[in-house]
Amino acid sequence: MSESTTSPTPPPTPPPTSPRSDGLAPLRQSLFTVLWVATIIGNVGSFVRDVTSSWLITDLSSSPAAVAMVQAAATLPIFLLAIPAGVLSDTLDRRKLLIGIQLFLAGISLCLVLLSLADMHSVASLITLTFLGGIGVALMGPTWQAIVPELVEKKDLKDAIALNSLGINIARAIGPALGGLILAGLGAAFTYGVDLITYVFVIAALLWWKRPRAQPDTLDERFPGAFRAGLRYARASHELHVVLLRAFLFFVLTSSVWALLPLVARQLLEGGPGFYGVLLGAIGLGAIGGAIVMPRLRAHLSADGLLLTAALATAMVMAFLSIAPPKWAAVAVLLILGASWITALTTLNGVAQAILPNWVRGRSLAVYLTVFNGAMTAGSLTWGAIAQGIGVPSTLLASAVGLAAIGFLAHRIKLPKGESDLVPSNHWPEPLTATPVEQDRGPVLIQIEYRIAQEDRSEFLKALARLSAERRRDGAYAWGITEDSADPELMLEWFQVESWAEHLRQHRRVSKYDADIQEDVLRFHHGKQRPVVRHFLAFNHPHEGRA
Repeated sequence: MSESTTSPTPPPTPPPTSPRSDGLAPLRQSLFTVLWVATIIGNVGSFVRDVTSSWLITDLSSSPAAVAMVQAAATLPIFLLAIPAGVLSDTLDRRKLLIGIQLFLAGISLCLVLLSLADMHSVASLITLTFLGGIGVALMGPTWQAIVPELVEKKDLKDAIALNSLGINIARAIGPALGGLILAGLGAAFTYGVDLITYVFVIAALLWWKRPRAQPDTLDERFPGAFRAGLRYARASHELHVVLLRAFLFFVLTSSVWALLPLVARQLLEGGPGFYGVLLGAIGLGAIGGAIVMPRLRAHLSADGLLLTAALATAMVMAFLSIAPPKWAAVAVLLILGASWITALTTLNGVAQAILPNWVRGRSLAVYLTVFNGAMTAGSLTWGAIAQGIGVPSTLLASAVGLAAIGFLAHRIKLPKGESDLVPSNHWPEPLTATPVEQDRGPVLIQIEYRIAQEDRSEFLKALARLSAERRRDGAYAWGITEDSADPELMLEWFQVESWAEHLRQHRRVSKYDADIQEDVLRFHHGKQRPVVRHFLAFNHPHEGRA
């Protein structure tokens, strides 16, 4: 839209400035606060369990590859199952799903307690139970993230995401140190028992949450169709692709410090389980500090600037650890690692949440988690194998150099702003039908006829390219544009969806941002009426018309 130059106009009145957020607004809402506190308690238990398993594996084997396998076993299930888990979070009752997952994870912790009491731990048993715990985390991750918009108002969403990250790192500050102290003083069985008890608090909070019961809907998605719809959205969303690429590059390189930290504590710094817990606690404390200053940082740095700063700071920490510094210096520098880690996590997660509509939020966040944990898994295995050959110090230094270099290169690929209005527009009228249509009938071909002047064709096709991505995001598996050979001004857009029900869902999915894209296309249409829209159903009555 261009400004008018025919007459002077007074300068626009600047909008009133809103007070800077203190980042704590979500905590003034009791529902968010109760679940937030419960997740902190639950995560404290998880870190107590993880530090115990990570240290026990170093007692059973000194191989860097074996130690890295524990990290890989924790993240591989998330890589494999996050997308199906995201489908479940979008199609099942999220509260009931979370309660079931907590019960499953409690059963795994009970197994760890019993094995510790019987002194029957082995490398295989620890890796297997860690893998099973990873399955629970895979199922839980997309669901926990998807419920955040249900707990707070939209204006508080970024603060709620930051507080979730803060909560995880409060737990990271307490859990590892607590786990290391309990493990050194009371043994593995008692330590795993502490984790088992924390599930009681989480389940109680979820039972307290009276989530509104969803009204029955004939258009509710089933798992196979919802799975395909989620993949179609992820494949067609360029903004999501950018987030995924930036996340993969960051996490695959930073995974080295997480995979090798037990060996850094034991071999380079010559510490025990208590000291390893202190190192992890320092990361958590640093993350808490980072979360506290994040609102101020966001006021001065863009998302790209925050991610580059996190990459350079993390690279510096890894390079410093490679020289085997004094213990006090290692603890101090891990505070920086914690602040950098939460900066990157909060930035990437916040951008991902901001660009996703609610109908596909769980599935798309699952794709994000798949990339995140795939990068962590692949990185852990790769860096563990490299450390087996060249040693832990050289591996940390190599990953630090790679992270700094990739950080500068990836900075050129700008993250999306996430400012689009993704609330459903509901501006599509219901399609006309001569008789009721069975919802599973399909595929469905939709055609839209436009009249486009020759001089507008180029700009029309550019606008239509944006619209094609929107069609695919919302459910189309094929799309095209054709012209009439006898009348070049008549152009036909067509797209296909897999069923009549999926097309009706498509009506509901179109956001206000998408509606603006469609209006941008329609401004080129010069017919007397709006473009003609037709719906064609696949002919699936094989006996009709037979003699």
